[in-house]
Amino acid sequence: MNKFISNSGVCSRREADDYITAGLVSVNGQIITELGTKIQASDDVRFNGERLKGEEKVYILMNKPKDFVTTLSDPNAEKTVMDLIAGNCPQRVYPVGRLDKSTTGVLLLTNDGEMTEKLSHPSNMSKKIYHVFLDKNLSGSDFKALLDGIELEDGLINADSLSYIDEDKTQVGLELHSGRNRVVRRMFEHLGYRVKKLDRVFFAGLTKKNLRRGQWRFLTEQEVAMLRMGAFE
Repeated sequence: MNKFISNSGVCSRREADDYITAGLVSVNGQIITELGTKIQASDDVRFNGERLKGEEKVYILMNKPKDFVTTLSDPNAEKTVMDLIAGNCPQRVYPVGRLDKSTTGVLLLTNDGEMTEKLSHPSNMSKKIYHVFLDKNLSGSDFKALLDGIELEDGLINADSLSYIDEDKTQVGLELHSGRNRVVRRMFEHLGYRVKKLDRVFFAGLTKKNLRRGQWRFLTEQEVAMLRMGAFE
């Protein structure tokens, strides 16, 4: 049953288990709280009273613009990434992970709960590359510190790879496999730098090639297969 709920685009399978045990799911009019319950395709499955159906899986790649939020639960948000695809995708899709309001770049949206959970789980360690614009030159000692590791409030973190861009020491390319919240900004703030602009250029094998800021496209079958197989760094 949790797989059916996940396939309906409501949430991940793990979250579905929580909803089931909380008594929010019914099958043919009966509240079901037992995990691992088997259902038939013809069953009337409802979440919070709304009937679910196994939706067609949709995968969208977006070049997120600045000032759009990815946290869809924020009632005060003026603009969300969903506004950019409104009217063009009948399925309910959700961002995989977060980019904060001022961060731009590669963002994946899907209604595939299993894939969302897979890519978001800390053990997955999907590769992310960022173009970082700083308020001053990054010193050699701080460059080394970022590679060696720095201690943040939620533990030690280090860049997997780091490079200056075109010999401009206020711009760096940074590779990470961590999914911690706002971790890139926090790394530089810890060392006394202000991140003026942050652009994610690579996520789980996907880039924003040929997508202008604010544009999006559906993934190709080959790209979806790559994500399903985990055939990316």
